[in-house]
Amino acid sequence: MVETTIIQIVSLAFVNAINPCALASLVLVLITILLANENKRYKVLLGGFSFALAVFIGYFIYGVVIIKLFQNFAEFASVVTPYIRNALAVFAIGLGILNIKDYIYYKPGGFATEMPLRFRPRMKMMIKKITGPTGAFFAGIFVTLFLLPCTMGPYIIASGNLSSMEFIKAIPYLLLYNLIFVLPMIAITLGVYYGLSSAEKVGEWRDRNIKFIHLIAGLVLVLLGILMITKII
Repeated sequence: MVETTIIQIVSLAFVNAINPCALASLVLVLITILLANENKRYKVLLGGFSFALAVFIGYFIYGVVIIKLFQNFAEFASVVTPYIRNALAVFAIGLGILNIKDYIYYKPGGFATEMPLRFRPRMKMMIKKITGPTGAFFAGIFVTLFLLPCTMGPYIIASGNLSSMEFIKAIPYLLLYNLIFVLPMIAITLGVYYGLSSAEKVGEWRDRNIKFIHLIAGLVLVLLGILMITKII
């Protein structure tokens, strides 16, 4: 049980960690801080960490809420509880197919796979006002709301699976999920701070490989859904 749960959580968190819209948001934050503090690179480090911390806290809270909703629903309608796992598995496969579709025929703002286009101008306007770590933290909190349409799919599946546990036992898995989710943000921040790369180059890499990112995410989700349906994990 523990091993299969960890496999599910790590797989779903990995899919979210490579999410194109989450990475794009961090890149915008780092570029904005760099432009505002050309001679204070430490602010890039603090700003990136503050943004990642805000995303971690925001998504942890969302996870707690989702788990509680699932648990309350299960108590209210215990008849359908045995079918929730299969429903989550089908959801994972459907989300995976949407990501694979984005590899075959890419269109920015894909349904349930990327941030809707109508949200992007507002997010960019908010990020442009950032000048340091404090602003990056509060921006991270608000940006999580803009990221929900493109990141909540895997998170709902993970939280739904965790809802079958006692709430207190689900917390460590939720923390693990969100730690994996923000690891790329921390890695990119360190890379930019130490001069291993630049925020612009990271953004260009993301744009060049966005279709392959969707393909990897799609294949992982489809495989995970099949393994859940067949009760292998």
